Amino acid sequence: MTLTLRVLAPDQSVFDGTADEVILPGTTGQLGILTGHVSMLTALDSGVLRVREGGNWQSIALMGGFAEVVANEVTVLVNGAELGSSIDAAAAQSDFEAAQQAAAALEGSDPSPEKVKVQQALARARARLQASKAA
Repeated sequence: MTLTLRVLAPDQSVFDGTADEVILPGTTGQLGILTGHVSMLTALDSGVLRVREGGNWQSIALMGGFAEVVANEVTVLVNGAELGSSIDAAAAQSDFEAAQQAAAALEGSDPSPEKVKVQQALARARARLQASKAA
């Protein structure tokens, strides 16, 4: 028995297929989904979704959203997503380093919209880098 997984972003269907196991980047930690999982709806953080099909793992960088699990069907609705295999690892590393520098420059400053944007950019860059390395 397998899971049906759909990963949907506003502008594209990123993944539509079957999986033996799915690991989601939940807001409180990673969530492992296997066949027969109880129905649930959960919020997702920016991070890496991992899909196991057969003996192979595939990574997808997610930019926050929601996941619904019902009757061995996993539907993931996200703000943005990218297959790890399509991410240029060198560019992802460069983007991550730039985001780290921007975050370090605002370290210790008062909360502001700019600081929130920089922290979100850092989380996105980290997810892309991790997905590119896991691909």
